[in-house]
Amino acid sequence: MQDQGPSRRKRTGGRLVRSQKKKRHQLGNEPTETTVGEPRFRVVDARGDNRKIRALSTNTAQVADGEETVEAEIEDVSENPANVNYVRRNIITKGAVIETSAGTARVTSRPGQTGQVSAVVIEE
Repeated sequence: MQDQGPSRRKRTGGRLVRSQKKKRHQLGNEPTETTVGEPRFRVVDARGDNRKIRALSTNTAQVADGEETVEAEIEDVSENPANVNYVRRNIITKGAVIETSAGTARVTSRPGQTGQVSAVVIEE
């Protein structure tokens, strides 16, 4: 989402003039909507000397079940509290409930920021 900045008006209705332009780190980006499918990634520059790996699509997840962690195949997105439309579009975000080969799991990582899907098995 692009940063639109503060209002151009004060509470009283008077005009506010910006004292400075936006700096590069204050600009935003459109959200990376990670889908289920053939793995595709994009490397983007972050603030400082850092990089972010955005997962554009992925089909594997690191699923933790108690003490053990296994790599499982993602089959489907069954619930996503971030947006109800993400379920039918198979978009994975943090908190999404996914169907995997290791069972139903909730995503604990941010695939659009870290480039990987980490999840924990949920009991039903």
